[in-house]
Amino acid sequence: MDKLNEILQEVGISKVKLAKYLGVSRQMIYNYLEMNDISKWPKDKKMKLFNLLDIKEASEINDIKVDTEFINKVDQVLNGDCSNLFVSHNESIEFKELKPREQELLNDIIFMIKERFIEGTNDAYVTYKYLLNFIQGLENVKELKYMMGYIDKLLGFINPDEYAFNEEEQFIFESIMHSAMVLYRSGGASKTKLAEQHKKFVAEIEHKKEEKLGRTEEINTAKVQALHELGYNEITRENASEVLAKIAEIQSRDV
Repeated sequence: MDKLNEILQEVGISKVKLAKYLGVSRQMIYNYLEMNDISKWPKDKKMKLFNLLDIKEASEINDIKVDTEFINKVDQVLNGDCSNLFVSHNESIEFKELKPREQELLNDIIFMIKERFIEGTNDAYVTYKYLLNFIQGLENVKELKYMMGYIDKLLGFINPDEYAFNEEEQFIFESIMHSAMVLYRSGGASKTKLAEQHKKFVAEIEHKKEEKLGRTEEINTAKVQALHELGYNEITRENASEVLAKIAEIQSRDV
């Protein structure tokens, strides 16, 4: 199971994504990953995991090499398998561990999104798919929180002098956002004038993707070398600290 957790981490599959793919709650994913044997998983969930990892049995997990090709295959399965949109009838979102105001807020969000889907607007699915991605990035990109604050103020939901996060950074961000929105609405920002800037935007995104794949391959190479130098075939609970220390040592050799 340690090997499976390692693969999920290297590929960048969050517990939320895996839960959606398998059609279970996030808590159930934690329960599955705490088991010491995949054979104890429900058969249908186990087979879906094997399909995701492109293997036929649990023993093949130890032979998986996380490289660019493997990551792309996993992404294709995650993004192309519509069955991950359905939650098992045996699983449900638990509200009882939340505070009353948190329960009310979460219930309002779910109700509103459900209503939009029922209305059947053409862009509802894509809109809320983007929203999900936005929410997942909140903890890693602080500017997303500033962006929400700006929009709430713009729509009149909160006082413009309210700063729930870093006041100075939020003030600067909102000022820049307002300047950009004024330019956008004025019509002075044409596609032709901004084409070059958009190219830089795309190039930056592509560069980040390449860096991520490069880091994954680099870590995997160092891990294989560390196991070889230490005489191990795989990372286990017993040797994990030793292997990780060796990986760090190998990476430092290139510094």
